[in-house]
Amino acid sequence: MRQYSPDLTPPWKKPQPVPEVPAEPGLVVEEPGSGFCGAVVRCEAGTVTLEDRFGKHRVFPLEPRGFLLEGRTVTLVRPSSGAPARPTRTASGSVAVPGARARVARAGRIYVEGRHDAELVEKVWGDDLRVEGVVVEYLEGVDDLPSIAESFAPGPDARLGVLVDHLVPGSKEWRIAESVTSEHALVVGHPYIDIWEAVKPSSLGIGAWPRVPRGQDWKTGVCRALGWPQNTGAAWQRILSGVHSYKDLEPELLGRVEELIDFVTAP
Repeated sequence: MRQYSPDLTPPWKKPQPVPEVPAEPGLVVEEPGSGFCGAVVRCEAGTVTLEDRFGKHRVFPLEPRGFLLEGRTVTLVRPSSGAPARPTRTASGSVAVPGARARVARAGRIYVEGRHDAELVEKVWGDDLRVEGVVVEYLEGVDDLPSIAESFAPGPDARLGVLVDHLVPGSKEWRIAESVTSEHALVVGHPYIDIWEAVKPSSLGIGAWPRVPRGQDWKTGVCRALGWPQNTGAAWQRILSGVHSYKDLEPELLGRVEELIDFVTAP
């Protein structure tokens, strides 16, 4: 006699198995019922906490087939205690995207005034810029900006963003910035004499940035006042090594760089 299974559900109606994925910190998933998308920040017995890109937290139950990972249904499970923790934030404070590949470079560009500026932007915003496909280039000097803007020919699909040192109203830098600013070209600046000053003194173990008399080279004067060897290249590496995240930078710089990234990546 034939043996029949007590389950008479046709195979095409049976739920297909889905992969189990450890809910490790930094993993970005979506809860389909609410549409909430965010990175895992905490996983406890029976629940997982997600944080979206605006910093909002939501707690969801760890139910079978309860989440989408890159558009596919998965079951989140508690990670093993020995699993290495992933960073949940980039150096800029954005939600990290584990395993994200660099996007093909956009036509739009961000120019910064000087190599030190470019290195600092790369260290803090590099992960974000690669995900967005934004290339950062540097100006030898603000006097080169008009010719660069002319040859770049900014447009709707190729926006130009520029970060200038010590941009104060009425200065030469201000007038040059005004001459190239347009609907598709944005020039912003910070108030500091040099990008060095945008690093918080506390991050370097100094009380404050020294005041350098007018007429003296600012960087050399800073090294002299702090008792550092008067080698600006070595001094910059010392400063850069003290920067680990956006928390080590002054708000006046943070806001300007974020503004440029938003401008260049706007649809």
